[in-house]
Amino acid sequence: MSRILVFMLMISTYALASSGSAEHADTDIVQRTVNFLLFAGLIWYLVAEPAKSYFASRSNAIADEMKKVQDKLKESVSLKKEVVAKVSAAEKFAEELAINSKKENKILSDTIMAQCDADMEVMAKQQAVLMEFEQRKMVRNVVENILSDVLSQSDDSFDKEAMANVILKKVA
Repeated sequence: MSRILVFMLMISTYALASSGSAEHADTDIVQRTVNFLLFAGLIWYLVAEPAKSYFASRSNAIADEMKKVQDKLKESVSLKKEVVAKVSAAEKFAEELAINSKKENKILSDTIMAQCDADMEVMAKQQAVLMEFEQRKMVRNVVENILSDVLSQSDDSFDKEAMANVILKKVA
C-alpha cells in the first residue's frame, strides 16, 4: 500500500509540474485534464474497493439488524397474542369465580339462617321449659308457705274460711 502511495506521489509530482513560463498558457488545459484523470483513476483504484466493501458490510449490518428487529417484532406479536389469550382466560375465570362465590355465599347464608332458626326454636323451647319449671317452683313455694301458715295456726280455728283467707292473702 505504501509503495502505491509513493508511486502515486511521484507521478503526480511529475504530472503537476509546470514549465513556469506563461507561453504555454494555451495548451496548459490538456495537461491539467490528463493530470486530473490520472489522479481520479488512482483515487478510484485505491478507494473504490474499500469503499465498496465498507458500504456492502454496512448494508449487510443494517439488513441483519432489520432482520433481528423483524424477528423481535414477530416474537412480540406472538407474545402479545398469548398474553391476550391469558388475560381473556383470567377474566373468564374471574367471572366464574364471582358466580361460584355468589352461589356459595347464598348456600352458606341459607345454612346459617336455618341454623339460627333451629337455635331460636331450641331456645324458645328451653325458655318455655324454664318458665314452666319456675311456675312449678313458685306454686310449690306458695303451697309450702300456705301449709306452714295453716299448720302454725291452731287447730280450732282451722276451717274453710280461714284457709280461703290465707290462700287469698298469699295469691294477692
